[in-house]
Amino acid sequence: NSFAIRTNTCGELRSAHVGQKVTLYGWIQYQRQGLFLVLRDFQGLTQIIIPQDEEHSHVKKLLSNAPVESVVRVTGTVSPRPPGQENPKMPTGDIEVKAETAEILNSCKKLPFEIKDFIKKSEALRMQYRYLDLRSSQLQHNLRLRSRVVMRMREYLCNLHGFVDVETPTLFKRTPGGAKEFLVPSREAGKFYSLPQSPQQFKQLLMVGGLDRYFQVARCYRDEGSRPDRQPEFTQIDIEMSFVDQAGIQRLIEGLLQYSWPEERGSITTPFPSMTYEEALAEYGTDKPDTRFGMKIVDVSDALRQSDIQFVQNALSYPRGTIRAICIPQGLRYLKNKDLESLKESAKSQFNQEIVEIICKPDGSMKSLLTKFLGGKQQSELIQALNMQVDDVVLLAAGEHKQVCSALGSLRLLSANLLEAAGLALRDPAVFHFLWVVDFPLFLPKAENPTELESAHHPFTAPHPSDASLLYSDPTKVRSQHYDLVLNGNEVGGGSIRIHSAEQQRFVLEKVLKEDSEVLSHLLEALEFGAPPHGGIALGLDRLISLTVDAPSIRDVIAFPKSFRGRDLMANAPDYVTPEELEPYHIQVSWPLEEKEAKKN
Repeated sequence: NSFAIRTNTCGELRSAHVGQKVTLYGWIQYQRQGLFLVLRDFQGLTQIIIPQDEEHSHVKKLLSNAPVESVVRVTGTVSPRPPGQENPKMPTGDIEVKAETAEILNSCKKLPFEIKDFIKKSEALRMQYRYLDLRSSQLQHNLRLRSRVVMRMREYLCNLHGFVDVETPTLFKRTPGGAKEFLVPSREAGKFYSLPQSPQQFKQLLMVGGLDRYFQVARCYRDEGSRPDRQPEFTQIDIEMSFVDQAGIQRLIEGLLQYSWPEERGSITTPFPSMTYEEALAEYGTDKPDTRFGMKIVDVSDALRQSDIQFVQNALSYPRGTIRAICIPQGLRYLKNKDLESLKESAKSQFNQEIVEIICKPDGSMKSLLTKFLGGKQQSELIQALNMQVDDVVLLAAGEHKQVCSALGSLRLLSANLLEAAGLALRDPAVFHFLWVVDFPLFLPKAENPTELESAHHPFTAPHPSDASLLYSDPTKVRSQHYDLVLNGNEVGGGSIRIHSAEQQRFVLEKVLKEDSEVLSHLLEALEFGAPPHGGIALGLDRLISLTVDAPSIRDVIAFPKSFRGRDLMANAPDYVTPEELEPYHIQVSWPLEEKEAKKN
């Protein structure tokens, strides 16, 4: 209550305060028949008894007629609740305050929705009236927990490990590769700033500048259009260090998360397990595996190699051909036929991958289109390889390794959703499985033109020391010093050891990625002035906090988020500006014809 004109908050009064005269400020959460009301502030609730005697009739009239969510000041005396009327669910449930004076500081008009967590509200309405939604106990909890975590992170980095908190510019220039950036016009004709998708170049330049250890709670921007659970502006815990290797960065982050982890969410164990990119793809079909449950992808190529099944033999004739499967525990009991059909349809539509199902019958035998092609020995080998039990359902795929694994990885997660919807608990939201994924490829073929390469992470990532020579002879085979941090199947951080040689950086940009290195001339020149070996990482703060509190969306841990389409529904942004306002930036808007007509009318 320092600096405030109240004596106490609405969440702190207890039996020890009985007899004290207090002044409380807050919102009326609930009022019942002019007898009592519940007053709420950021810390909790207090029951206020409305006086019924003639002497305080004006107080009774004032509080009885005040609309819910009005802001009031109440002065009164703390009293014990009558025996049997205590409320053990409220921290202040043993006391009540008998009002003596009151003042309506601001009356509330009719609300667009009730300020109660259990009342269902559309997300669009919540975002339109975000300042009202922020009054809910869940959002209050999320934002306060986020604040505490960030403060603990600052303590760990700055006070315990000598990091320097540096703010980097928001107005910068375009970066080749990576996500699409927002453009900001300047008063120089045809010239634009870019909003940085991360402070990547600045933090590397800070290492060249000798700061040794940098960190920032950084605002970042990506113009990614309509993507679910993404925000055009987001926050990351940005870190860079000199004279460090991959293991050093990983230990730092493990210590940081252990130090800042909220006590109420249990403890986390370090060191975190680690897995290579190839292992993650082969066993989970993704580079961000959810390791809270099994159903791993199993290679059954050997069990079927001697079979006469045509599609199996076709697949195994490819250079990277494979036969793989996942086993859905108790699938026959929990999944309906339509569920299995939807899984197969998903693999076909998303990955162009055919799926064959195998069911383990009560007598332990197999039921499948494949059964007639397999002898008893092959069937038992397959059952053994997949550890099939009665009522299990197996989904089998054949084809190119990456396509097969990706399809089965997607089906693994969809199957888990279906099993949980049917009542089988697989993934505990209160359990936190951190995992490092390492040894990513340095380059990947471009989706639109597979003969060209793009950076798997970003163009400043250093090659794996064992593969450095391959950079110049066969860049597609080079592994990188890039590492991702995964939590419960979500990427919450990514980083790398950086290229600190100007010559190697120029080769990657010009010869491998075919990018114009002139755009990065400032960075290339800086690397020629004695750049130390360095590396770093960025943690996605929004995603990390949303997983910590088990929020359905990252929008539930951001005070003023944008909508799915990147709009601010409260202030109606982005918005139009006049031609006169655009004139200094040498910009004219070319309107689509239908919008021209709409503006005329």
